[in-house]
Amino acid sequence: MDEIPTDVATPQPRDGANGQADQAWADQAPAEHADRAPVRFDTKIAVLLRDDLEPWQRLNVTAFLVSGLGTAAPEVVGAPYEDADATVYLPMFRQPVLVFEGAKQTLTTAHGRALSRSLPTAVFTAELFGTGNDRDNRAAVRAVPADRLDLVGMAVYGPRNAVDKVLKGARMHP
Repeated sequence: MDEIPTDVATPQPRDGANGQADQAWADQAPAEHADRAPVRFDTKIAVLLRDDLEPWQRLNVTAFLVSGLGTAAPEVVGAPYEDADATVYLPMFRQPVLVFEGAKQTLTTAHGRALSRSLPTAVFTAELFGTGNDRDNRAAVRAVPADRLDLVGMAVYGPRNAVDKVLKGARMHP
């Protein structure tokens, strides 16, 4: 099994649209090295994909799964971006999203672990490839008990150590 990274260097933040540096970023590194120190987050955002998905499915599932995190855990979203021309862009996650893969059983086990730890979790089931809207997506998930979901992907967010335990047995996506 590939080692799950716990330290990930990320780009340092720029001042937000209001001219103030994102305080959450500033709090992550010692002040004397804030401009160059790698940021070590206490939390982790991870996506786990089933290893038999087609490439387009992997991208689609990943995008859907992470889309809910900013509303469930607003602290993961940083300040808006701004270029040198003062064009403002949408804010993004403050920390990396790590993508893993595993067999169907790995996903099922990870799902159970995430639920038992009450971690914010998003799921994508095989049935969602056949629906075309949010209402039908939610109905497809609602129709199946948690332990019988045909999972093709999940996203999880929480304390780094807890997420590492959830992902035990998974490997980094190539």
